Amino acid sequence: MALEKVLVVDDDPNICDVLLMYLENEGYSVILSYDGEEALVKFNALKPDIVLLDVMLPSMDGWQVCREIRKKSSAPIIMLTAKGDTFDKVLGLELGADDYVVKPFDTKEVVARIKAISRRVGSTSSETEIRQVNYDKLSVNMTRYELRVNGMVVETPPKELELLFYLASNPNRVYTRDQLLDEVWGFEYYGDSRTIDVHIKRLREKLEGVSDKWALKTVWGVGYKFESEEDE
Repeated sequence: MALEKVLVVDDDPNICDVLLMYLENEGYSVILSYDGEEALVKFNALKPDIVLLDVMLPSMDGWQVCREIRKKSSAPIIMLTAKGDTFDKVLGLELGADDYVVKPFDTKEVVARIKAISRRVGSTSSETEIRQVNYDKLSVNMTRYELRVNGMVVETPPKELELLFYLASNPNRVYTRDQLLDEVWGFEYYGDSRTIDVHIKRLREKLEGVSDKWALKTVWGVGYKFESEEDE
């Protein structure tokens, strides 16, 4: 199992207890936290592999906790939210969350989401062949789940990295949003295509102005492509 230690952050003890029971039955080590500030302390001290993060928390809300975690770590984050508005879902993704689950949720679905992320990380890290693409001043290594820009490691959430790797592995080919959801997120994902726009936006913020030999391009009315002069 690639992701063994789970930090569950929710101010509802009943939800925490249920998730604790289900996750421990699946073999995970579980850390519980009931407010935002405590969650950051435990994250820094105990280094969990993945975070289940409620939005509505005392002392510091889930959005701010997500921001703070992303300043120092690319550990997967699944947001737990009672709100089904698209705005809240998109905001979580913009802040660096990898997925979201809307309350009330089926605990089995949460476990399935964790397993889906774990399979992606675990299967990639166990491969003997290095999965890497290189361009001018850019390197995406999926064996180490590492993005390097100008030789420097740039902390990047797993899903952003997977999306960039897929596009960069197929340069100058145009993909629709639905195709990218199918190829990168897979059948486990239940969201909408705006998820792709959010992740592309975040990647562009990391890659803006790095090189004039490649770029993440929008193909209006269709989707996106990784445009590269090196493969023309």
